[in-house]
Amino acid sequence: MMHTFALTYIFRRLSFFAGHGRMAAVPILLVVSLLPCHGGADTLLTDSVMVSAVDASADSVVEPTAAETDSMAARYLRMVVDMPADAECSLPVQPLLLTGTSDTAYVSGMPDMSVRPSGRHPWIAAAEVVGINAFVLGFDRFVLDADFAKVSPRTVRHNIKTGFVWDNDQFSTNLFAHPYHGGLYFNAARSNGMNFWESVPYAFGGSLMWETMCETEPPAINDLMATTVGGVCLGEITYRISDLIYDDSKRGLARFWREFLSTVVCPIRGLNRIVRGEAWRVRHTDAKYHDYDRLPVSFCVSAGLRYLADNNSLFRGETNPYINVGLSYGDPFDESVNRPYDYFTADVTMGLSSNQPLFSGIHLLGQLWSAPVYSSNGMQAEFGFFQHFNYYDSQPVKDGSSQVPFRISEAAAVGPGIIYKFPGVGNLTRLEQRIFVSGILLGGSLSDYYNVIDRDYNMGSGYSAKVHTMMEFGRYGRFFINADLYSIYTWKGYENKDLSTTDPLYLNAQGDKGSAQLLVVNPRLQLSLSEKLSLDLSASYYIRNTHYSYHDDVSARTFTARLGLVYGM
Repeated sequence: MMHTFALTYIFRRLSFFAGHGRMAAVPILLVVSLLPCHGGADTLLTDSVMVSAVDASADSVVEPTAAETDSMAARYLRMVVDMPADAECSLPVQPLLLTGTSDTAYVSGMPDMSVRPSGRHPWIAAAEVVGINAFVLGFDRFVLDADFAKVSPRTVRHNIKTGFVWDNDQFSTNLFAHPYHGGLYFNAARSNGMNFWESVPYAFGGSLMWETMCETEPPAINDLMATTVGGVCLGEITYRISDLIYDDSKRGLARFWREFLSTVVCPIRGLNRIVRGEAWRVRHTDAKYHDYDRLPVSFCVSAGLRYLADNNSLFRGETNPYINVGLSYGDPFDESVNRPYDYFTADVTMGLSSNQPLFSGIHLLGQLWSAPVYSSNGMQAEFGFFQHFNYYDSQPVKDGSSQVPFRISEAAAVGPGIIYKFPGVGNLTRLEQRIFVSGILLGGSLSDYYNVIDRDYNMGSGYSAKVHTMMEFGRYGRFFINADLYSIYTWKGYENKDLSTTDPLYLNAQGDKGSAQLLVVNPRLQLSLSEKLSLDLSASYYIRNTHYSYHDDVSARTFTARLGLVYGM
């Protein structure tokens, strides 16, 4: 009876489809998928039907021709007619590729396009960006009773009239918290079907709204740069990491912990899944959100003790436990994938000490575009453009001098790079060399003189150069040696202003006029103890030479050393 009903419906609609062939594919898929059959799809269909649903350049629908539609209809109709009445089958689910987006939507029996975003929802994303700002503003004003949150139309007009300044927030606020906040704006768009480039304006718009409308203090140009550019980097990486965790086939406690952890990593996406009911919807077809064959992932976590030297002293410093997490996502030499962040690396170090910052190091690298330049005799070279986010933070050593060991930031930086892979020789099974040069739109370095409100560092722009080498010795272990040079120029000082009479909110200075050269050398040795467990020994040597236009120049050196165990997956 159900078969008769389905066939009658199909024949009744064929005359309509014949005149509207371009729109026929999806209705036919939906009608046929309503048939009561389960299992054995590979015996019924030998080739797949792929419909390119979106034209990225013009947002126009790209649909099958009338001939293709007739062929599709005939094939599905023949499948139904030839199928025994008591047979159990399942018509295959075909991917609906969304060209111009980073996600793939899936058409199933009764289409539930909320499971994988079936389209772009720009207005919902915009509403969520406004909602993020409204929530934070409300919390600041009514819970914290913060003066800067007591905004009104007058303060908005004043901010717009005043224009942008360089603010004096502390290092972690300006150069980590603001980029993280920008990632929330960015992922409001990503979790509503927008691709990487389409999501960038949301980070900018959210930051612009906050700076001009959600604070009584004048808008900060450094916040706009850090929130937008840094937010793109943190947002895309957290979005893709959440892909690695989600698994819609899980139930119960296993499902809860996956949803919880993913929401911690990418909060806005997790909240959207809860609102749409995706957080508890179970599906066994295409339940995972990441293809490990297409984009391989390696992950390691290490823990141990870190020694932080006070002013380069070998015997005056402090020892604290640390946790380091490293992630390599994708293959930089795979030519078949070349979307932004199809390859990225992340290295995050957390210190477990009340005297030091929770995050002492955050190092992110995302490939925006790449192309092969050489491949022969086991050697490969890939050239590309990369986004960089680097953050080093520390506090004065306990019971030591008052000197801050290091503070370095590369919050907004993009530039070219080249990655070489050399053939193995003997026990050297793998050798890679990476060279990067980037322009720094916004960076930060420790200041020896500037100390206004919460700021003891200079901001500015400049460039960085990095050389990273990795050698792998089969079952014995691996050795890394990295050298990163940061050159940051602070051109807007405060030399013509009287600090005793100037409102610090309107000082509008990057810091002490001058320039800073910062070199970080980081050797790391991992000795294999088993297939996945290794002994981890590393050190970082920091050299800073700061030239001041109106103060004495300063040179400073210090180091850290780490000993721990690393577990790789």
